[in-house]
Amino acid sequence: MDITLLYFNDCPNWLIANDHLETLVVEHPEIVITRHIVDTAEEAAHTGFRGSPSILVDGHDPFAGPGDLVGLSCRIYQTPEGPAGSPTLEQLRKVVARSD
Repeated sequence: MDITLLYFNDCPNWLIANDHLETLVVEHPEIVITRHIVDTAEEAAHTGFRGSPSILVDGHDPFAGPGDLVGLSCRIYQTPEGPAGSPTLEQLRKVVARSD
């Protein structure tokens, strides 16, 4: 399974998402993580970047909604604890389990 972490450097939440992904790699050694900096509007459009951080699983954004806008912005995730800047580790575990 390939997971791509799309982010921009000024976003502090990509570090939280990265930590969660590193935990997943320990649990699932077959996961390959790629980190990709998105720093232009053109790159955001090309990658389908819906804000930082965005997580693609085998090229698909499992957290994207049909009306989500593409662009350079911070991303808000709906978590069991309320809005947050990153999905929870448990949300990511569920995505991985569905993708297996």
